[in-house]
This record gives sequence, structure tokens and C-alpha cells, in this order.
Amino acid sequence: MSANKPIKIITNNEIMHSIIKKVDRIVKSDSSVLLVGETGVGKEVFAEYIHRNSLRKDNSFVKIGLSALPEDLLGSELFGHERGSFTSAMAEKKGLFEIANNGSMFLDDIDDVPMSIQTKLLRVLESGELMRIGSTYAIPIDVRLITASKVDLKILIEHGKFRSDLFYRINVVPIIIPPLRERRDDIPLLAQHFLNIYASDKEMVITPMALRAMMSYNWPGNVRELRNLIQRLCLFKEKEITPHDLPTEIRLEDPEELIVKACDRCFLEKNMSFDHVVACLERNLLREALRRSDGNQTNAAKSLNMSLSTFRDKVKKHNPLGATSHCTEGHD
Repeated sequence: MSANKPIKIITNNEIMHSIIKKVDRIVKSDSSVLLVGETGVGKEVFAEYIHRNSLRKDNSFVKIGLSALPEDLLGSELFGHERGSFTSAMAEKKGLFEIANNGSMFLDDIDDVPMSIQTKLLRVLESGELMRIGSTYAIPIDVRLITASKVDLKILIEHGKFRSDLFYRINVVPIIIPPLRERRDDIPLLAQHFLNIYASDKEMVITPMALRAMMSYNWPGNVRELRNLIQRLCLFKEKEITPHDLPTEIRLEDPEELIVKACDRCFLEKNMSFDHVVACLERNLLREALRRSDGNQTNAAKSLNMSLSTFRDKVKKHNPLGATSHCTEGHD
């Protein structure tokens, strides 16, 4: 894929389509963009999408993960240094801002940047010029800045860990990317997309039961976790991916088996009353229904063929998402 070829964002989700429409309205501008989302949701893909559809697409696109470098090296990487400016500076070095001049720069993990670097970064953004470490003259730069954060920067500002003036400088166009668990309709499309990449020489398919398991899983690592899973499976499988091939945390089990396993202590302890066993079963059944519906009580009640009012009464009685572990209700 050439450096300036437009990139496509793979999605079937309505919210994601609305986000893409918002991005499309600003790609031709030079406005700073702040991408916010959990690790692995695709912030770098959005950054590339913005650059490759911008007026700067024929110029440099420089990416750096700010959390990957220690503070003493980060300043040199971003702003460059002159020969002899510190012990290991054997030659002058251009910083990434200079390399990205007239193009775009993507600063990932902006929430991990030390305060000292934040100050220098703000100065560069406000003045449109930088000074290499050890230099006495300024270098003009013209860079379209795209930043990404895995947390709400306003929280860091409240705790004195992020400069508010820098936040307002980079937060011209905020784009919030939802986690994969909030756009489950993208899972089949993304899984097939990664199959096409990593099993292009095979006729690989995902069985309906395996796909159902993947749709039920919450994907804490988001799209990156899904991509890595498909890549790994493609290395060892030839024709199809079944539930047996999936990691334990993803593999779909029969709901009744899940409840029985969760309540195995109920059936092993002879001193437990019938009422205690029933309460334990109900509590775990409620918990499982809420887990599968992402906490939506209306959908959880429907999955149990129960009225919403009855469901709420039982949730209030059993507190299925409380801190108390299963099989302890009423036990001494």
C-alpha cells in the first residue's frame, strides 16, 4: 500500500459511520485532532485515515508512541539536538517535528507525556517553530497534529498531571472511538477482514458457534486483540475455526453449564438448604444474563423471559453484580 493511498475503516456500526462522517468534514483542514479511546480500538488507523485523506497526504506522516520512550530521550526524538549538546550527541539530529514538516504527526499516548515535555510541546504548537536541544536558533515548522489518549484528559488536568492550556490546543476536534464491546456488529466484519489478510492462501471460515462466542466476549484489548487472535489461529488452522480453537475466556459454553459450574459449591455442601441453593442459582443466572446483555436490564429480562419489574425485584434481592462472590448468599 502506497504512503498516500486512502485507507478504509472497516465497520458496519452506525455510531462508527457517524464518526467517520464527522472526520470526513475536517480532514481537509489543518485543525488539530484528539482521538480518545481504549487501547486497541483503532486510534492509529483513524490517524492514518485523516492524513491520507488530507491535503498533506503527499508529505510525511510521522508516528510516535510517547509512552515507549524515557523522558530524557523523548525531547531529543521530538525536537532534535545539536552535536555536543549532551554526552552522547555525537552528531546533530533532526527531531520528528522537523521530519514531519509540511505533513502530519501522530502523537500516541499523549496522556503519558511528562510535564516538562508538555511545556516544550505547547511552546512549539503556539509559536510554529522549535529549537533543537543545544541550539540557539529557531526552526519554523508547519505540522498538522493528531494526538491520541486512552483516558479522558480532563481527569488528568483535575489531578495536575496534564496542562489545561495544552489540552485546549490539541482538543480542537475531539473524536471519541467506542470500544469493540459497544459495536459488536463489527466483530464478524473485522474477523473476516483479518482472515482475508492472514489466511489469504487458505479457505478459512469461522463456524457459527465460534462466531457466537466471539460476539459474546467483551474484548478488553478491542480490535487489536481480535486481530492478534485471528492471526494466531491462522498460523495453526487450515480450514475452519471452531469454539474449541478459541481461548478459554472467549469460548462459548452452554448457559446452563455456566450456571451449574458457578454454583458447584451449592451441590457439594451438604449443609446448604434448598432455599440457599435456589438463591445461588438465581443470583448467577441474573449475573450471566446481565453479562450477556452488557448490563442492559431490559434485554437481560427478555433473555430470561421475565418481566422487567420482576427482573428488577430479583436484582434488588440478590445483587448479582455486587462484591459478594457466588455461592455465599446466606452461608455461614
